[in-house]
Amino acid sequence: MVRNASRVSGFPVVLLMVVLVALGGAIPPMLTGLTVEERVLGTILVLPLAAIVAAVIGSGLTVVNPNEARVIQFFGRYVGTITEPGFHCTLPLTMKKKLSQRVHNFETDRLKVSDADGNPVEIACVVVWRVTDTYKASFGVADHADYVAVQSEAAVRHLATSYPYDAHESGRASLREGNVVSEELTNELRERVTLAGVEVLESRITHLAYAPEIAHAMLARQQANAVVSARFKIVEGAVGMVSNALERLRDEAVVELDEERKAQMVSNLLVVLCGDRSAQPVVNAGTLYG
Repeated sequence: MVRNASRVSGFPVVLLMVVLVALGGAIPPMLTGLTVEERVLGTILVLPLAAIVAAVIGSGLTVVNPNEARVIQFFGRYVGTITEPGFHCTLPLTMKKKLSQRVHNFETDRLKVSDADGNPVEIACVVVWRVTDTYKASFGVADHADYVAVQSEAAVRHLATSYPYDAHESGRASLREGNVVSEELTNELRERVTLAGVEVLESRITHLAYAPEIAHAMLARQQANAVVSARFKIVEGAVGMVSNALERLRDEAVVELDEERKAQMVSNLLVVLCGDRSAQPVVNAGTLYG
């Protein structure tokens, strides 16, 4: 429902005000056929009247800076909005509410909420927004900036309860996946702040961590998962190396191994490849002196 308010350049209006006041003080003394007392009385009456008229006209003057707007009201009625920068004059006796259309940043406090798995986490985000509908921003909500702040915290809480902190299953999104989470947060915020005439340009999570009471336990869990994943890769690689060694021994006829010796060789190779410590050579004394 935004519409442009009627306006003219303010500079000719200022000139008109000066001319009115000058004429109000100059015309009565120039009248002929009047006594000096009548001319003085006329000046006393006309000059204040001209000044009042000039003041009423001047009440419509306003200055609009770049990326700002003036919402014009005439005795409670919405007249329109001036968005073009410059010195303007609109309807006299109107209220002119200043409204910034610049880009704003808002960072939420660190909120403590439970994620989708029930783990308490601390989360905060930054929201980049600006006013696009001056009518809704002025009359749709009580305070559009405060409305954005409250809705941002509500959206962050809802987002935190919808995803786990860390996805322990493949194919499941988590709060640590910044692109997916930020896009969903931005879309939700855009729906929430439409009533205030605000456009959300971007939103991103700036802080994400487990709550202090479970941070140590969750760190131990992450370390255990990392160890298990590393062991899995080591075993997978070791099995491939042992299989390749047996195939080469067989193809190149280096040595003939029966099933028992193959099993012993596989066991020894896996111990060497998968062990944490370096292999220690063992000399079989029975073989040397037997």
